[in-house]
Amino acid sequence: MKHIQYRTRGTCSTKIDFDLEDGIIRNVTFTGGCNGNLKGISRLVEGRSAEEIAGLLTGTTCGFKNTSCPDQLARAITEALAQG
Repeated sequence: MKHIQYRTRGTCSTKIDFDLEDGIIRNVTFTGGCNGNLKGISRLVEGRSAEEIAGLLTGTTCGFKNTSCPDQLARAITEALAQG
């Protein structure tokens, strides 16, 4: 199991922590941001394929911003997968 800490950019949340185990997302937590929404996202992605989640969330925006907390999670996953 690999633990990932990702510093977000351009969002209300400041950090995302998660575990990557055999290509599966586990234990996602966000620091800051919209508490209820981010708890919901964490529950929805738990136990799902990292590639699937990255594909679903990439490009999600928040209001006038060109990114969002889900998009930042997708970026964190993509970086983690690229690092092996």
